[in-house]
Amino acid sequence: MQLVVARIGRAHGIKGEVTVEVRTDEPELRLAPGAVLATDPASAGPLTIETGRVHSGRLLLRFEGVADRNAAEALRNTLLIAEVDPDELPEEEDEYYDHQLIDLDVVTKDGVEIGRITEISHLPSQDLFIVERPDGSEVMIPFVEQIVTEIDLEEQRAVIDPPPGLIDDRAEIASAREDSSREKS
Repeated sequence: MQLVVARIGRAHGIKGEVTVEVRTDEPELRLAPGAVLATDPASAGPLTIETGRVHSGRLLLRFEGVADRNAAEALRNTLLIAEVDPDELPEEEDEYYDHQLIDLDVVTKDGVEIGRITEISHLPSQDLFIVERPDGSEVMIPFVEQIVTEIDLEEQRAVIDPPPGLIDDRAEIASAREDSSREKS
């Protein structure tokens, strides 16, 4: 099974180093010198990590065969993908790999169907579920315990308790306003 472990950012310096956006809780294992990683797009790889270091709080990597700034810049936005054992699970009870969350049904605590998780967006402050709704639209749901109250892998669902306005459609808001206006009349 394949797991996205990082995204290559901009080139750093003139000797082929790149910044990376880490997408794994185990960078010391997955992004260590000697690791061979598949890429997306596939034409950019596979890439073998030659060196790695932290500079100003950011991980910098150099790959074998990437010797200058131009070659490093050509890798920008490439995803780095590691091969993992499908039976391998995160160490913590409330941690999940992206592949465990993709395609989960998202429902409210009241059982209302919201949609299906199609992507996990890893932002510096928190992760977001990108959820495709039954009508084809998308909604972003912060993956924080105040909103995502339960992940049930056996039932293949994520239960949420969204704050007002997070998933409400304009039609639902308009309908609620109409109902409120009728009650006042």
